[in-house]
Amino acid sequence: MEQSIRCGVDIAKLVFQIHGVNAKSGETSMVKKLARGEMLRFYANKPPMLIGIEACGGAHYWARELTKLGHTVKLMTPQYVAPYRQWR
Repeated sequence: MEQSIRCGVDIAKLVFQIHGVNAKSGETSMVKKLARGEMLRFYANKPPMLIGIEACGGAHYWARELTKLGHTVKLMTPQYVAPYRQWR
């Protein structure tokens, strides 16, 4: 798998959705579902990257934990996250 430079994380109660973007082409390089307990293990094995998370109650905790692993985390207000959602 190619290295991702940007990831978007949708956090929920039990399952987190992760969407990664390829460093060279800008195309999707990773789409994963992770259980809450797998999140830190998954990112511990990844090189430092930019991670975007919608700001909510639990987002600050995850931002602190991912920052400890060397990643850069940006919290986004919900009004700026809405355009990224795709309804199917």
